[in-house]
Amino acid sequence: MTQLKIKAKMIENIIEKKMITWIILIIIIVIVVFAIAVYNGLIRLKNKTQEAWSDIDVQLKRRYDLIPNLVETVKGYAKHEKGTFEKVAELRSAAMQATTPGEKAKADNMLTETLKSLFAVAENYPDLKANQNFLDLQNQLSQIEETIQQARRYYNGNVRDFNIKIEVFPNNLFAGIMGFKKFEFFEVGSAQEKENVKVEF
Repeated sequence: MTQLKIKAKMIENIIEKKMITWIILIIIIVIVVFAIAVYNGLIRLKNKTQEAWSDIDVQLKRRYDLIPNLVETVKGYAKHEKGTFEKVAELRSAAMQATTPGEKAKADNMLTETLKSLFAVAENYPDLKANQNFLDLQNQLSQIEETIQQARRYYNGNVRDFNIKIEVFPNNLFAGIMGFKKFEFFEVGSAQEKENVKVEF
């Protein structure tokens, strides 16, 4: 009778240990599956955000490529505005060298302000305002500005979604361990800068 009790107790202990092992194993599997789901979701959002940033980058490059033609056209009519031309060239170069969205936004905001003064210079030259090349460049710049604005909204929406995803619990526990960091928004500066460059006369 005692031996039966001992055997029963041993079987009970074995079953108990197996159950504990199974429970631990299930908990580990749930954590691993959850971590994989979080990781895959973050990777998808990260890639989407990076793709959105490359769209902005492409449009900014188009804009930077257009600026020298615009400056040359204005130069032909307003040779004595050398300071404005130099400032545009300097800020264009700085904007092209900026790497992070924050740096790009800051440099691009300063370039936008200087472009406004370039167009203000053009206001004083009726022949320039009627020049077909200048009008074409204005039109192209206006279209690029609109595309940049749309791309910026799309990128910032993705940044918002990604940043929220890595900040909410329990994702924040895994995101830090997996090396995910917040993206910077691509923001325009003051309320005046939030308007597109006015290229119509």
